[in-house]
Amino acid sequence: MIQVFGYVRVSTANQVKEGSGLEEQRSQITSYCQEKGFHLRTIYEDAGISGAKVDEDDLTIDRPGIQDFLADLKESGVKYVVVLTTSRLWRSDFVKVLIQREFKKHDVDIRAIDRPTYSIYNHDHDPSAFLVNGMMELLDQYERLEITLKLRRGRHRKASKGGYSGGRPAIGYTVQRGGKVLSIDQEKVEAVRRTFELRRQHPAWSLQRLADQLNRDGFTTAQGNHFKRMQVKRILDRIDFYAGRYQYAGIQARGQHQAIIPCQAAS
Repeated sequence: MIQVFGYVRVSTANQVKEGSGLEEQRSQITSYCQEKGFHLRTIYEDAGISGAKVDEDDLTIDRPGIQDFLADLKESGVKYVVVLTTSRLWRSDFVKVLIQREFKKHDVDIRAIDRPTYSIYNHDHDPSAFLVNGMMELLDQYERLEITLKLRRGRHRKASKGGYSGGRPAIGYTVQRGGKVLSIDQEKVEAVRRTFELRRQHPAWSLQRLADQLNRDGFTTAQGNHFKRMQVKRILDRIDFYAGRYQYAGIQARGQHQAIIPCQAAS
């Protein structure tokens, strides 16, 4: 009986809604293996991980589940890794090259449920299979680019009206999960005000000295850590934002968020 591993990954809430959550992927992989007569040894998973961080020096992928099964491929006797779609394994060409390198090292291939003819080897040199696989990968990339462009346009429209365009909010502000409006973070707002107060009182102080004073005053960063010079610099560099003005990708507008410092402080 052919030995196989399974791999599932979900990175967004939308994938769950669209029926490609972890359990759905597990179910389809299990059914596929039963139908093909494969012995499914185990299913590895990565949950809540968007994409994969790559260490270009060590040529490694920072995704625990995929690291585990790549490490277990050696002497496993596994012939295939079964996935719902190849996009669960990679979304960038660089990650694809790294994964396929490891597969070929151990003579392992991929079985993608949504693409029955897919192979990283193309042993039969079937030009039509090669063409279809290439076209499908191009379509995947096109879809991702299209989504990125739509998100970017939406953020630009929102920013032009001074609205929050996503990303981690600046210290002193908070946003509800999935929310669209910045509100004052009552626990951290005084750290921002104290930073500008110290800069006004001691213009010659270095960033490190400002950070040291904030730490002595008992303030912490958004993550609850001691201040360092770079956190202080980020606050000071956002003086216009803290004064109620919004800037994003070259767009400047009156912000919809509440100012933390007086407007004249940024003049």
